[in-house]
Amino acid sequence: MKITALRSDHIYRNVLHAPQEEKVELFRQEMMAPFMRKWEIQHIPYKAAEPNGFDVIALNNLTAISPSQMTTEILVDLDLISSDSFWYECEEAVKKSFHLFIKHGVNLPVSHYLFTILLGNPNSPLLMLNEGYSGEGGIPGYIFGVLVPNEYTIPRMKAALAHECNHNVRYQFIKWDHSAVTLGEFIVSEGLAENFATSIYGDEFLGPWVTKTTMEMLNKQIKPVLKDQLQLTGFENITPYLYGDELAKLQNCTPVNLPYAAGYACGYYLIKYYLEKTGETIYEATITPANLILEETRGFWDEETIICS
Repeated sequence: MKITALRSDHIYRNVLHAPQEEKVELFRQEMMAPFMRKWEIQHIPYKAAEPNGFDVIALNNLTAISPSQMTTEILVDLDLISSDSFWYECEEAVKKSFHLFIKHGVNLPVSHYLFTILLGNPNSPLLMLNEGYSGEGGIPGYIFGVLVPNEYTIPRMKAALAHECNHNVRYQFIKWDHSAVTLGEFIVSEGLAENFATSIYGDEFLGPWVTKTTMEMLNKQIKPVLKDQLQLTGFENITPYLYGDELAKLQNCTPVNLPYAAGYACGYYLIKYYLEKTGETIYEATITPANLILEETRGFWDEETIICS
């Protein structure tokens, strides 16, 4: 297995010192081009055909700083992600995650992984809903982390990377069909990823996409709504149920009266229920189809979930 870290801190410094008119293309070439296969799989244009069209730069700018923001004003934040120790810890988190699956008998088809960490934009509403850090790892072989670096987010990046590695493993075995993927698959997937991350790093690193949900919200507001929507398809339809009303509004989707990250929190507790009921390990569950997990967890929707201390 080969794990490669793309040192974004080096790229940010290169772009920072470049003439303003060259920043976008330099960033595209140095940061985005190494992930070209990922963009192709996701059908995200590497470069928009028209000015201001959607492409990899526009995607980056949703949560991370844009090339035009790469000036001396970012140096304080940039220094916080520039130490060798920071990158070593991130790489160790990725390495540990994949090796744990191998150790537990999951033979990974993908052998080369590329990851990087982006500097988050503190003015991004999407990122701020997540308390300043997030990630993306659904395309096998490629992993992104993003954070506004501070005392809260930096220690949590290893758990966020483990979460994304879990997605990366799952979709080496579970076929992804963007047009047919269901809300149930998303809920299961996010629940698996967060249970995996906390199995390694502990509940103190449970993400805000779970901790902001109270048991009353889960039992009285979230579960009654989601239980009848598990077969829903179409990302624009799924988004409000998975992410909640605030993010739905930001993405021009119709709110459905659900709180922040409703699907994530529900998925976390659903998978805990599944693991306890079946006795499966998180490694076995990660590569189990969602329909089998949902079949085993029918009782979850009508039972009151209680956090056991």
